[in-house]
Amino acid sequence: MVKGHFSDQLIWRQPLFGEVSRAPTELRDWLLDSGSLTQSLQQASEGQFSVEVLSQSVQLPRLSERRALGLAPRRVALIREVLLFGRGTPWVYARSVIPMQTLTGRLRKLRHLDSRPLGALLFSDPTMSREPLELACIPANKNRTLNPKLPAHNQPIWGRRSVFKLSDKPLLVCEMFLPGFKPNEHAIK
Repeated sequence: MVKGHFSDQLIWRQPLFGEVSRAPTELRDWLLDSGSLTQSLQQASEGQFSVEVLSQSVQLPRLSERRALGLAPRRVALIREVLLFGRGTPWVYARSVIPMQTLTGRLRKLRHLDSRPLGALLFSDPTMSREPLELACIPANKNRTLNPKLPAHNQPIWGRRSVFKLSDKPLLVCEMFLPGFKPNEHAIK
């Protein structure tokens, strides 16, 4: 972990605190949707949906991630970073933080998702529960701090995160909507 990493400086807030009113109007429904983002993106892309794994390794989560998951300072987790593509364009950058104690028993399968979307697995699990969404905004030209493989953009990037529980075992999913995503053309139904 890089000390003072920019993403640790993001202020994550629940939508009831008015954070969503600063988001572009066309993104608000996407930010607040409690359903499967994977399923919504698959529909919006008319089946032209894919996942590219940027990285997956065991490491120390960022401070804000540890706090969200209630992890002790030196606890490691499986961290998976992906791009979700619609119609060949990167629409969403996603980062999942899965504590090692979550990766036991039947949930060991989470170690081997490869290019399969995590969302499909989460929303098909009957034991899944989800804590309230939190929103954040990354200022223009700061998105490379999420992952150096992302191209720099000159507009803010809005995202959301929430803690999911499968059989009462937590994992954190963060989803950032990239500038290539044009929600006016792909409204949530």
